[in-house]
Amino acid sequence: MKSKEFPYINREISWLSFNDRVLQEAADKTTPLIERLKFLGIFSNNRDEFYRVRVATVKRLAKIGKKALSVYGEDPKELLTRLQRKVIEQQNNFENIYQELLVELATKNVFIINEKQLTSTQKIYVSEYFNNELVTSLFPVMIDDNKPFPYLKDKASYLYLKLESKHHNKKNKYAIIEIPSQARSRFVILPQHGKKKYIMLVDDVIRYNTNQIFEVFGYRTSEAYNVKLTRDAELDIDNDVSKSMIEKISKSVKARKQGQPVRFVYDAAMPDDMLKYIMKKLGMAKKDNAIPGGRYHNFKNFIDFPDLGEKDLVYNHPVPLQHKNLAKNPTTTLNVIRQKDILLHYPYHTYNHIITLLREVSIDPLVESIKITLYRLADSSKIANALINAVKNGKKVMVLVELQARFDEENNIYWANKLQEEGAKVIYGVPGLKVHSKLIVITTREGGKETHYAHIGTGNFNEKTSRIYTDFSLLTANKEIAADLNKVFEFYENNFKVQTFKHLLVAPFYMRKNLLQLISKEISYAKAGKNASIILKLNSLVDKEMISKLYEASKAGVKITLIIRGMCSLVTEMEGWSDNINAYSIVDKFLEHTRVFIFYNNGKEKIYISSADWMSRNLDNRSEVAVPIYDEEVRKQLKDIINIQFSGNTKVRIIDRKQENTYKKAKPGEKKVRVQDEIYNYFKKEKELYLESDKN
Repeated sequence: MKSKEFPYINREISWLSFNDRVLQEAADKTTPLIERLKFLGIFSNNRDEFYRVRVATVKRLAKIGKKALSVYGEDPKELLTRLQRKVIEQQNNFENIYQELLVELATKNVFIINEKQLTSTQKIYVSEYFNNELVTSLFPVMIDDNKPFPYLKDKASYLYLKLESKHHNKKNKYAIIEIPSQARSRFVILPQHGKKKYIMLVDDVIRYNTNQIFEVFGYRTSEAYNVKLTRDAELDIDNDVSKSMIEKISKSVKARKQGQPVRFVYDAAMPDDMLKYIMKKLGMAKKDNAIPGGRYHNFKNFIDFPDLGEKDLVYNHPVPLQHKNLAKNPTTTLNVIRQKDILLHYPYHTYNHIITLLREVSIDPLVESIKITLYRLADSSKIANALINAVKNGKKVMVLVELQARFDEENNIYWANKLQEEGAKVIYGVPGLKVHSKLIVITTREGGKETHYAHIGTGNFNEKTSRIYTDFSLLTANKEIAADLNKVFEFYENNFKVQTFKHLLVAPFYMRKNLLQLISKEISYAKAGKNASIILKLNSLVDKEMISKLYEASKAGVKITLIIRGMCSLVTEMEGWSDNINAYSIVDKFLEHTRVFIFYNNGKEKIYISSADWMSRNLDNRSEVAVPIYDEEVRKQLKDIINIQFSGNTKVRIIDRKQENTYKKAKPGEKKVRVQDEIYNYFKKEKELYLESDKN
C-alpha cells in the first residue's frame, strides 16, 4: 500500500475494487432482476478491457525487469500474481451471483435453460431454429496437429469440442466453433408455456446441435466447453513520416486484432486433457493468466438481455427532461444562451438540446463557423450529420477528430473521412497528445460584429452514451471563456504556438500547475485559521503529485471530500495523512461521469467542471479543459447537485483504506436518499416551478 514517500494504493488493485462495486449491484436484491443480469454484463465488459489494456501494460513492463519498479513501486510479476488472485476471487463470486439470479428469475416465471433441460417440444423448436436461423452463421474448424492452431479472435467466445470417431480406426479430434454474437442476439426466446418464459443462450443451441455438423464426417461430439482469449489492445503507431495519421491508426487497429494473448478463460469443468491440449497449442503456460470460469463467457452480451415486457424486472427510467429555459421556448437556443448560461445534466436532461443547437446553427444565417472536438461518436451520429448539414449550408466547419479514442478508432476514422468528403476541415488530433476535451465554438456575425458561443462538457458528443452516462454541458456566451476557447482551437490548428489562458485550466500546459496552486491557497487559509475545503468529483484519482498535495492539505486542516467512481489511489483513514479526507463512490443505474472541482477560496468559491480526471495521462499527455462557472444560478445548481450526492445513503459506498466498499446507510429515522433519483426530481421540480412562475 505504501510507496516510499506516502500511502498509495496501486491503480490496478483500486480498479478491481471499483469493479467489485459493479458486482455489488448485480448482487443487490433491491436492483431489478434483469438489471442485475446487465450489471454482470457490465462487470464482464469492464474486466475484458482491464485485461486488454491494464494487464497487457503490466505484462509489457514485466519484460523490462527492475526498471519497471519506478512505474508501479513493486515488481510487475508480483503484481500480476496479485491481480490474478483477485480476479479469480471475483470470478467465483460472479458465478455464485449468476446461479442465484437463475433461481430468483425462476420465481418470476423466467427460465434461462440449457440444452439438457429442454422438453420434447422445445427440442424440436431448437433444432428448427438451428437449421433455419443459425447454421449458416457457423464456421467450425477441425483442429489438425499438422497445421497451425486456428486463430482465436479477441472479444469472441468459442465452443471447444472433443469429437469421438464413429469408426474404431480413426483418432478422436478437437474442433473450435466461434459463437456468433455480433450480427445476432446471444439469446433465443423459446415459445412461452402458460406464464412461463424460456430463454436459451445461442451457445447451448449450438451444443444441442453439434452432432448435425460433424456426423457427416464420421464424428460425434462427446464434450463441449466455452473458451475465450483476450489480447493486448495497445496500439503500436509507427513513426513513418510519409504516412498520414489516419493511415497509421488504421494499420495499428488491424494489428491490434493480432495482439499477444493476455488472458485465457475456460470452463472450470473442462477435463485436464482438453485444457492441456489447448493451452499447449496457444503457447500459454497455465500461470499465464489462465482463469477458470463458468459455463459461459463474454457475459458482456447480457448488457443487451432481451426485454420480456415485465416492468418489475427492469428500471423504470423516467423521460429525460427539457431544460427549464429551453422548454416551450419559441426562440432559438443561441438566443437563450445570449441571455444566460445554461447547464445541461444528462441523462436527466434530454440530449436533444445539443442536437437542436447544432441543427439550428447549421441553417442560421447569422452563423459563420462552427468548431468542435469529437472523441467518441455514435454509430449513426446525429452530431456528425448536423455538421455535414452546416457545411452544405455554407458554414465553415472545423472538426478535430481524435483518432486514438481507444476502441472507437474505426468509427472515428469513418466519420473523419465522411466529414472531409463533405467539405469540413478535419484535423486528426495533435501529435503526441490525445485530445479529450469536449468543446464547441460557434461564431456569428451580429450587427457587423463577431459574437462567440461556447460549449464545454464533461462527456462525449454521443447521443447514445448520453442516456446512460451522467455528464454536464455548459452553454455560454461569456466573452472571456469564448476567447480562451478560441485559443485552444488555435493551438489545435497550429501546434507550435503555445497559448496562455486567463480563465480556463488547460492541460497539458497549465492545468496541473493551476490545480496545485488552488490547493496551496486552501492550505494557506487553513494555516491562517480560516475555513478551507476542497470538493472533488472524479472518475479516477491516481496521479501521485496531486495525491501528495491533497495529503499536505489534509495535514494542514483542509477538509477534503472526494466522490470517486473508479480508481482511487489515495488512502483514506491513514492517521497523520488523511485525517481530514472522506471518500465515497456512487455506482447506480447511470454511469457517473461528471468531473467537478470546488475550492472554498476563503468564501469566494472557485467552481470548475472538466473533461479531466486527476491522472498523469489527463494532466500531462492529453488536451483537457476545465471551465470556471461564473453564472450564479449555474453555481447554485452545481452546489445543489453535489450536496444531493453528499446526502446519498443508497447506492453510495465508502472508500476506505481496506477497499471493502461498505455501503453508506441511512441512520435510524433518516430519509433514504438515492442520489440519481433525487437529482432527476430536483430538475423536474425546478422546471415545474419555473414554468408555473412564467404563467403568472
